[in-house]
Amino acid sequence: MLEKIQELDTNLLVYLNGLGSETYDNLWLIITNQLYWTPFFLFLFYLIYKKIGIKQTLYVLLFIAVLIAFTDQTCNLFKHTFQRLRPCNNPDFKSIIRIVQVRTSYSFFSGHAANTMAVATFLFLVLRSKFKYLGFLFLWPLIFAYSRIYLGLHYPGDILTGYFFGAVFGSLLFLVYRKLKPLYFPE
Repeated sequence: MLEKIQELDTNLLVYLNGLGSETYDNLWLIITNQLYWTPFFLFLFYLIYKKIGIKQTLYVLLFIAVLIAFTDQTCNLFKHTFQRLRPCNNPDFKSIIRIVQVRTSYSFFSGHAANTMAVATFLFLVLRSKFKYLGFLFLWPLIFAYSRIYLGLHYPGDILTGYFFGAVFGSLLFLVYRKLKPLYFPE
């Protein structure tokens, strides 16, 4: 069963990675770099600030910091436990996939996918009553994590596992947020 899943994961990697072309490589290198997302984050937090005010925005930011730290450390624990080679470092794939970027760390599971999905899930749950089309927020982890497959840095299974952990952690931290919020912001 595990072999069949790995085969499916590999085939999907080869297909999705193969959709790329040199024409778009620089675009995906920009997309995968968190620094270039800064205007999006600033705009997002400006919108949040306008809806809930500075104190609650800072409170949300505190939870996001805890969420990212927890998700990131859990991801690193998994990477060092499973030690799955990234596709770009796997000698079996060097001639099969397009390798646009190389990283020496391990692959399973994607921290980019986990962190972005955790934050998107948490923000969605916190703010869904304040914004009509907040579901569009989930385009961010989708695009951001696909960049990792495009560049040859992650298998689709790494991304999906990261999404799962991110959604679970984001939801769990939302439950803590909802429990503690009345203590600091009584209605």
